[in-house]
This record gives sequence, C-alpha cells and structure tokens, in this order.
Amino acid sequence: MGRRARLLLLLCLVVLWAAGLAAADEEGNQDESLESKTLSAEDQVKDHSTGTRVVAGQIFLESGKSDSQSEDEENFHSQEEEKENSLEELNSLEMSNLLNKDLEEAEVQSPVLTAIGGTADGEPCHFPFLFMEKEYPECTADGREDGRLWCATTYDYKKDQKWGFCETEEQSNKRRQMQEAEDVYQTGMKILNESSKKAQKKEAYQYLLKAADMNHTKAMEKVSYALLFGDYLKQNIQSSKELFEKLTEEGSPKGQMALGFLYASGLGVNSSQAKALVYYTFGALGGNLIAHMILGYRYWVGIGVLPSCESALTHYRLVANHVASDISLTGGTVVQRIRLADEVENPGMASGMLEDDLIQYYQFLAEKGDVQAQVGLGQLHLHGGRGVEQNHQRAFEYFNQAANAGNSHAMAFLGKMYSEGSDVVPQSNETALQYFKKAADMGNPVGQSGLGMAYLYGRGVPVNYELALKYFQKAAEQGWVDGQLQLGSMYYNGIGVKRDYKQALKYFNLASQGGHILAFYNLAQMHATGTGVMRSCHTAVELFKNVCERGRWSERLMTAYNSYKDGDSNSAVVQYLLLAEQGYEVAQSNAAFIFDQKASIVEENETYPRALLHWNRAASQGYTVARIKLGDYHFYGFGTDVDYETAFIHYRLASEQQHSAQAMFNLGYMHEKGLGIKQDLHLAKRFYDMAAEASPDAQVPVFLALCKLRVIYSLQYVREINIRELFSNVDMDQLLGPEWDLYLMTIITLLLGTIIAYRQRQHQAIPRPAGLRPAVPQQEPPPEHQPPQ
Repeated sequence: MGRRARLLLLLCLVVLWAAGLAAADEEGNQDESLESKTLSAEDQVKDHSTGTRVVAGQIFLESGKSDSQSEDEENFHSQEEEKENSLEELNSLEMSNLLNKDLEEAEVQSPVLTAIGGTADGEPCHFPFLFMEKEYPECTADGREDGRLWCATTYDYKKDQKWGFCETEEQSNKRRQMQEAEDVYQTGMKILNESSKKAQKKEAYQYLLKAADMNHTKAMEKVSYALLFGDYLKQNIQSSKELFEKLTEEGSPKGQMALGFLYASGLGVNSSQAKALVYYTFGALGGNLIAHMILGYRYWVGIGVLPSCESALTHYRLVANHVASDISLTGGTVVQRIRLADEVENPGMASGMLEDDLIQYYQFLAEKGDVQAQVGLGQLHLHGGRGVEQNHQRAFEYFNQAANAGNSHAMAFLGKMYSEGSDVVPQSNETALQYFKKAADMGNPVGQSGLGMAYLYGRGVPVNYELALKYFQKAAEQGWVDGQLQLGSMYYNGIGVKRDYKQALKYFNLASQGGHILAFYNLAQMHATGTGVMRSCHTAVELFKNVCERGRWSERLMTAYNSYKDGDSNSAVVQYLLLAEQGYEVAQSNAAFIFDQKASIVEENETYPRALLHWNRAASQGYTVARIKLGDYHFYGFGTDVDYETAFIHYRLASEQQHSAQAMFNLGYMHEKGLGIKQDLHLAKRFYDMAAEASPDAQVPVFLALCKLRVIYSLQYVREINIRELFSNVDMDQLLGPEWDLYLMTIITLLLGTIIAYRQRQHQAIPRPAGLRPAVPQQEPPPEHQPPQ
C-alpha cells in the first residue's frame, strides 16, 4: 500500500471518528420535545451481541436466536474463531504499526495555522503560547474587545510582541453571530422549559424566532413546528414549509421528516407520496424516530410501498427499543385517546376526562382528610392524564398525607418515587426500602413488587433472588402488573428459577392485559424471534406498534384535542394528520371527522375525499364508526361516486366483524329497497330484528321500520293477487242470500242518515258568544259614486 493511500485511509478513519463524536455530542444535547427524538447512526446499525439481559423488566433479545439455535451454531463458530484468531493477531500487529507510522507522517504533514495580519502576518502560530502569565493551547479572544480570535507566533508574546489573527474578519463576524444566536436560543429554551403560562411560552418563542432568523438550526426546527401546528405562534404552513426546506438542505432529519409529512398530506404543496417516501427515508437514516415510525406503518399497510411485514418490524422494533428504555417503574405518562365522533354522537358517554368541578371536589375531600381522595389525586399527578398535568410535587404531597394516615398504597408509591428519584424527590434506596417494607407488611402488592425489585437489583439490600421471586409471586397473585412483569422476566432469563418460556409467556400475557408497556414489548420480542412461541411477524408488529404509540409524541393527542375544543380546528387537524401518518387510529378518525365538518385548511372540494381516505385507514384498524362512515360515503356519494354495492360491503363488514346495530339497520334498509342487492323483505326484517337485539337504542327505529315493512308487505301481497278474478269467483247470492243487494242499500242508507243527523246535532250544540256579531266589512263605494264634497 502506497504512502498516499495509507494517509488517505487514515484521514477517512479520523473523519469517521470525529463524526461519531459529533453525533454522540449532538444526541447528548438533544431536548426531549415531541419532535426531537433522533437516533445516532451507531444506534441504527448496531448489531446486538448474543444473549439476553433484563433492565427494569425488559427483555433485550439481542441475537434474535433461541437457545437451541445458538447451541447448534456454537461449535461451528468456535472452529471458525480458532482459525481466525491467529490471522487477527498478525493483522492487528501489522495494522497498529501501519497506523502508528501514518500518524507520525500525518503529524509532520498536518496543516499549520497561519497568522493573519497583526505583527506576524503569514507566520505559523505557536502553541502553546504565553500571554498574561497564562499558557494558551489554542487561539483565544482574551485581551480583545471585539472578540476576534488571535494567536502568538512565538512562545512569549510579552517578550516578542509577535501575533496575528486566527480567522478573517468575515469568519469572526459569522462566529460571533452564531454565538449570539446560541445565546438567544438558550434564553428562549430556558423560559420555555421553566414556565407553564401561555404568555411566557409565547415570549419564549419570540426569542426562538429571533434565533431562527439568525440561522440557528435548533431554533429553526422549533419555530418551523410551531408555525406548522400553531403552537404559541400564528399558524402559517407556507412559512413552515420554507423553513423545513432550508433545514432539509442543511441535512436536518427533523426537517426532512416534516417535509415528507407536507408532501404526504398535501399541505402547502401538491401531494406526492413518492417525494414523501424519499424524505421520510432520509429522515429515518438521520435517526428521526417519528420517521421510522411512519415508515413502519407504511410498510405495514402498504402506503406508497409494497406491504412488507419484515420491513415494518425493523422500523417498529427500533422505535420500540427507545420507547421501552424510557419507561420507568411508574409506567410513564398516560395516553389519552378521545374520539371526536364518539363525543358528538354519544354526548353522555364518558371521555375519560375529569371536569374541573370534579377535580376541585376531590381536592376538597383530600384537604378534609379523605385518604382515598389523597391517593387518587396522588396517582393522577404522578402519571398525568385525564385532563390533569403531571406534577410530582403535588403527587408527593398527597401520597405523604395518605401515608401518614396509614394508607399502604400511598406508602408503596412513595417508595417508588424515592426509588426512581426526581427533581422533587431525591433518589434514596434506603428510604424507598423503608416504605416498601411497611407497605409489603400490610399485604400491599405495590409494596411487595417494590421490595422484590430491591432484592432483585440489590437496592439498599444484598441481592437475593429467592426473596425477589417470593415477593413478585405475592404481588402477581394479587393481580399487580409489575409483579407479573418481573416474574415473567425472571422465568425468561432463569434468574432464581429454572428458565421456563411458557411461564414467562403466561406472566407477560397477564401483565399485558393490565396494559403494561414493557409486557407488550417483551411479548413482541418473543414473537419476533420465535422464543417460546411460534415466530409471528404479524403479531410482533402489532405489539411493537402498540409500544411505539406510547412514546412521548403521543402527548400531542391531547394537545390536538385541546386545540379542537378551543375552536382552532385547523391547528387540531394538522396535528392529527401527523399522528395519523404515524399510524394512530384515533388520530386518523379524528382527522377524518374534522374534514367531514368542512375544515377550512383545505379547499371545500377536497374535504370529503380527504375524510374518505382517513376513514378508510381507521376502518382498516378495526374502528367500527369508520367502517360505517365508509358505507355512508359510498351510499350518498361523498368524495366518491354513488356505489350501493360497495356501501353494502362496508355495512356487512361492520355487521359481521363488529356487530354494529347501525350497520345491521342499514343492511335491512338496503334489502328493503333493493339497493346494491336484490330486494328481499324477509332478509330486511331479519336484519332489523338483529339490530334491535344488538342495541337497545335501535329498538324504536326498528319498530317504526318494521311497521312500515308490514304495510309494504301487505300492499305487495295485494298487488300480486288478481282482485277481479277473486271477486268473479265469489257467488254473493249463495254467500248472503238472493236479496243481498237490498240489504246492502238499506245499510248504506241508515249509515248516511246517521251521519247527517250527527252533524246537524253537532252544529246546534255549538253556543254563539253573547253580544258578539260577525263583523261586516265596510266597503267604500267606487270613486265615481261618491257624493261631491
């Protein structure tokens, strides 16, 4: 290998190493906003080593192979390793000598920083140099009011007075401008993170706007999303698009993902699924988790690409790994899924949100010493959700009050808070252990599970797997999901017990029924790798998708809902559209609902087609109302041509799969009228009866429909028989006697007389009011007959 080639190889290695450091530094400095979560390139391509380990109840199936597979391959790999070890030793020695030689050559040939201007223009800078009795290993701005970097060209500046600038004036101005932008950005972020008031957040975005105008990348990302969603800035999709394009040119994964979203949804640009796919792919390659999630959903259902379960699994698993790693013992924040269509059609149905009056009532009870209210409010503030913001300070106060009153549940949750630690509660294994023991001694499953965790990981006590297993079993027997999860992990990994995948699967299934995210994650890993179960890509993707939808970005569901409730449907629909791209069924149905209400963010002729698209995606995920809406749209021709046959298919699917009373009623109507299907009154009655059985609310409309059906059936029967032929076959003389016509005329005459007499008597019975006479209108004579004046 030539000297030039070796130097080129070395430079490539140095560049890759520097890029890795930069990526790691950037990842470390990322904020935890909804759009900020990205992966480094190392995380995306990292191949997990063989084996499993447990962290907070998670299973990391790093090899993707079961024990039997690894045993079969172990001998082959050991033989290959023996052959390769000797070669590796020789190669490593040769490579280290080569690198050392090239490093020496690179040091000799590395470019030297040259002074610009000053008293030593063109001379090389000397590092370190002495200035004001301090050594400087690099250029400095000390001693200059303009902040421009300089260096000395000899060691002792005071003695020789030889110096020059390290940068041109243009470079200096640019550097100072970026530093100023960074300062403005940090000021804005500080206000944004420390305040909860809307006015202060708006003030923070003014700082971010200023930093964005100075081309600060992170500020541009924050501002562009704020303009897109209307968060504390007036919604302006065109301006956000321009910023996204600028960010994309700079290689920002967030900008690439957002630009892909604009092309996918056709906001501010002409819709293009091909361009959307390109930008999503670049965003995912840059490590953006939302882009990965969108690609996972697209490969899962086949939007713009051929359906591929394995590709969907790859993207979803990558995102799920990061979501699961963020889950703490408290389980994370609660995802509130509110469907706008259900709220409108069933106004009395509980949406899961707590009214302010009800919260104030519980607060009043808690202040009066109601222990149950204190524990309930503590849990609400610990996890957030149901209209209550997460607030660890208030949660700690409520739990503390209830614990002082002797409530075991509050003691256990205080133990959790001390075990994890936060800004409010300092981490303390000893304090957590005390609370867990008190709660466990009172038979509380949360305390038993916490005590099991302490013995499993040696938190404040020596590691003792037997005791950990004992306490997890006690908690699991009482139905506590954390106990079930940890018990499943111990059986899976063979910690304290013999490894048993069937028992692990059993306990993970139990914990998943309680909604534990890590249980879904563990089950997904088992189905993805075929560990303890038959491998099922389909099941694994569904489980991983469930985990991904519990990430931090799910908080935007409540933000969008609040925007809609505040009357800002345009902001709400854009947020729902992004979540819909990520595969959230509730977001798809809510976006369709807002489009159905004629959202003004798009042209009026586009609302129904867009609504139809998202109703279709929501229906494919099993939402009954969406399936019925698809039938309605094809029945009435909203956003598509009138197609009774397609409408009938959608109604039948909703009837068979979800047992929808509305779909059954519609099927009955279509059978009655013969729309999209051959008319059949018997089947119509059958579907009406099924609708009445499926829902009590359908009984009144079904009764009316059946009455109408009986009338139609009677008329149809009468139409079908020949009246003239029927009467011709009847012998009236034989039936009523030879003088039946005289009898009939007599009866008719008597009936007429009775009616006339009744009406005359009725007129006489009406009394006329005394003193009142009918007013006779006075008519003026025509002009020619009026007397002269």
